[in-house]
Amino acid sequence: MAHIDLGVDEKEFPGITGPMRYRPETAQHLNGLAETLLRGPHSLPAGERELIAAYVSGLNECTFCCSSHSAFAAVQLDAGMPLVEQVRADLDGAPISAKLRALLRIAGAVQQTGRAVTPELIAAARAEGATDLELHDTVLIAAAFCMFNRYVDGLGTFAPQAQEDYLPMAERIVQQGYGV
Repeated sequence: MAHIDLGVDEKEFPGITGPMRYRPETAQHLNGLAETLLRGPHSLPAGERELIAAYVSGLNECTFCCSSHSAFAAVQLDAGMPLVEQVRADLDGAPISAKLRALLRIAGAVQQTGRAVTPELIAAARAEGATDLELHDTVLIAAAFCMFNRYVDGLGTFAPQAQEDYLPMAERIVQQGYGV
């Protein structure tokens, strides 16, 4: 049970969806940020941006955000959930592009502290073809998901344990977006 009464059935509105219903005036802006970062026009495919969100959420041990964004990434990546799980378990051994690996390293550094993003990490990503927009948005996605993760876990929201429980949300996000 959430730390506060969100006024919703937590099984019907798990994770961040409950607090979003509780405070629609803040949800509008948070959803807008997620829509822009994860689904808006970009050189990185939406599945890769969702993978960044899932990766950071996993590092933060946020069950709901990690599970939901893993599902969102999986339905948009050709290799699906096996790839998402490989990236989360072994970034260095996962079959992804060198550019995405470099961006995920930056995201992992942001998850620790923004000051952990070094000139060397940036140079390594640029050497693999990362653009300034990709660098900027990787840092912002990672920072935003640290906030989203703390929002979800700080309120003690319910998170389904079965990965298949996240698939309907994934299909809705791919079809309709983040509700802006």
